[in-house]
Amino acid sequence: MGGPLRGIRVVDFSRVLAGPLCARTLLDLGAEVIKIEPPRPDVSRFAFPSTTGMSGYYAQQNAGKRNVSIDLNVPGAGELALRLCDTADVVVENFRAGTLRFFGLDYETLAARNPRLIYASITGYGQGGPWQGRMAYAPTVQAEAGFTANSIRHYGDVLGEPRTDSLSHADVYAGLQAAIAILAALHRRETTGIGQYIDVAMAATLMAVNERAHVDLNDADLGAEPAILGATDCPFFIGPGGEHFTVATSLVGSRTFPSYLRAMRRADLADDLRFATAAARQMHFVELHRIVQTWIMTFRDIAALDAQLDEAKIALGEVRTLKKLSEMEWAGYWGAVQEVSDRNGGSYRLPGRPWRFSREELAPLGDPAFQGEHNRAVFVELGFSDEQIDGYFGSGALLTMSIPTTVTDHPRET
Repeated sequence: MGGPLRGIRVVDFSRVLAGPLCARTLLDLGAEVIKIEPPRPDVSRFAFPSTTGMSGYYAQQNAGKRNVSIDLNVPGAGELALRLCDTADVVVENFRAGTLRFFGLDYETLAARNPRLIYASITGYGQGGPWQGRMAYAPTVQAEAGFTANSIRHYGDVLGEPRTDSLSHADVYAGLQAAIAILAALHRRETTGIGQYIDVAMAATLMAVNERAHVDLNDADLGAEPAILGATDCPFFIGPGGEHFTVATSLVGSRTFPSYLRAMRRADLADDLRFATAAARQMHFVELHRIVQTWIMTFRDIAALDAQLDEAKIALGEVRTLKKLSEMEWAGYWGAVQEVSDRNGGSYRLPGRPWRFSREELAPLGDPAFQGEHNRAVFVELGFSDEQIDGYFGSGALLTMSIPTTVTDHPRET
């Protein structure tokens, strides 16, 4: 397996999104990832669309990971997990605070056996403090951490009623921040020889990635001015060929409005009292938008428009679906989409990698594993005999699952 993290082993106890995305990021960088899945599987296996317990959601976050399924409630099963963690460089988990301590798989226990271990826990509000035991899902943490309020305040009456958007920002950002912290800890281990514990809170992550936090934290009164330079209220337009597009430059902001005047060659509008201040532009926004839209329709095509907007440092972006982007020439150049098996005779198209390295060749995405697919192979590698492994299957410590009869592309190991 290629990538700058080759030789690093990650044991992934996590499920659904924040933890699996963190471990998937490390895998994409070349690490080996072994996912430990309990008998009650990761609920994302059965999200839609799903084929034989292998949903696209599950595949996107877990493709390429090896999978063992252990029932930690069975006496003796903990030894399987301990032996695996003895060989790990990194452990990732996103249960409620204290859950893995109950099974003797907390950082202190594992680090006593494996001092080089880096152990990352992702929760809503951290491992200690008054909110340590709270359930945490992206929509609720986004509500608690100002993310939802910011959207409601920004869009105001346009929403009609309160809404949060459809993407799980708290999970995704927390997973990426955990990966960053793990990389930093791996670097530190090179000099100290020992690992450490990493506590990642989704709420703190949302505060850290909020580029407008300084406004709320300091009670800044900006009046009608946008809270930041640029796309705080980026307008939408129709292109000369019927394209629906937006630009990352505010029509209202005092620092950005002049860019439109340069693009349109309309310096005279600076003297129009309707547009003299941010408050005035906001009040007369419909009229201002109509002027720009009329100017847009004078171009022969969107490429010519884009060139003139670019000259004024105004970026244009057509509103496309992700599927449409995947069909563009750029996506082919970048390798923005990779295909993996759905383990049922078909395939899933999934996002590719966001990076390129000059001295590393990243391996293609692997296929998603069935629950417990690598039980025997992994524990044979750890030195367990076939008789011992059979005993764990017999006791229920290792889960035995029959492979769907329609699946023929990957023989299953149990």
